[in-house]
Amino acid sequence: MADIVSNAVNSTLPVVKGLGLTLKHYVRMFTARQSTQVTVEYPEQRRPQFPRTRWRHVLTRYDNGLEKCIGCSLCAGACPARCIYVEAAENTDEARFSPGERYARRYEINMLRCIFCGYCQEACPTGAIVLRKDFELASYSREAALYTKEMLLEPLIPVPDEEAEPELAAAHG
Repeated sequence: MADIVSNAVNSTLPVVKGLGLTLKHYVRMFTARQSTQVTVEYPEQRRPQFPRTRWRHVLTRYDNGLEKCIGCSLCAGACPARCIYVEAAENTDEARFSPGERYARRYEINMLRCIFCGYCQEACPTGAIVLRKDFELASYSREAALYTKEMLLEPLIPVPDEEAEPELAAAHG
């Protein structure tokens, strides 16, 4: 009988010690949380991001509206996840998309495979692909996570005509 009681005490003692340690940390965490707020009410409040944060890919343009991407595929070659696909085409005088000889006819990034390393940005000789701080990239389907060139290109900013609207041109320039 003494063996059974001794065995029961020896087997429950570590469990009681563990529960006591857990309770001690819980009390310490609860009292610390009373003095400092931990929860951020997203999306009304947002935490500041670190200066080197890299999230959403953007294909940039020159000031005249032409695309910076020349279809060289160096970004696709530098990508360790192999999530970038670039199909290049030749520029013509009738249809000019970039200042060089070539442009990216098709540019796709599979965001499900991307690891946001920034190697594509570093490899780009023209600075066409950049990673910005927009981190809201949730999608409901796999197809929506395949970013096409139209989704990646930054919007064209219209430059107001100085003769038609002089006050807008003065405010823009």
